[in-house]
Amino acid sequence: MNRIIAIAFSCTALLAGCATPTSHEAMVPSSVDTARRHAQSVAVNVTGGQETDAAGKPQISDDAFRQALTESINRSRTFSRVVQGSGGDYVLTVALFGLDQPSFGLSFKVKMEAGWTLRRAGGGAPVWQESIRSEFTATTSDAFAAVTRLRMATEGAARENIAQGLSKISRLNL
Repeated sequence: MNRIIAIAFSCTALLAGCATPTSHEAMVPSSVDTARRHAQSVAVNVTGGQETDAAGKPQISDDAFRQALTESINRSRTFSRVVQGSGGDYVLTVALFGLDQPSFGLSFKVKMEAGWTLRRAGGGAPVWQESIRSEFTATTSDAFAAVTRLRMATEGAARENIAQGLSKISRLNL
């Protein structure tokens, strides 16, 4: 009986593994449905992210999301360029505030919510503001290890959020 318990515990530990941080490369959408490309430049700020604790669930850090968003803007050409710090025509701030991750299962559906705000540089009222919800499901066909599947679902939810946000911004008359 002790041997069965030890084997079951070992299999659970093997399937669970240690959490690895999300990768900004995996959060970049392969394409964004853009209606128009804005000639102006933009600075990007991200808040609300968390660092991944090896014993916890994979999280999305501010830096990883900012890198993914910057690369996505550059690839989709939603804006002419992304500037660091001040000096851009617009400031895009994304506040990560909702990440719903399952604890177990064969399919992991991660739900994410982020508040997107676009302002003209120098402050003032938002030009556009919206809360964007996204989700992504990873299954055992994507990855056998649960921790990898959860990370992939988390990255997918972020990727979908970025694609939706940039698509909506591309429809604005700036």
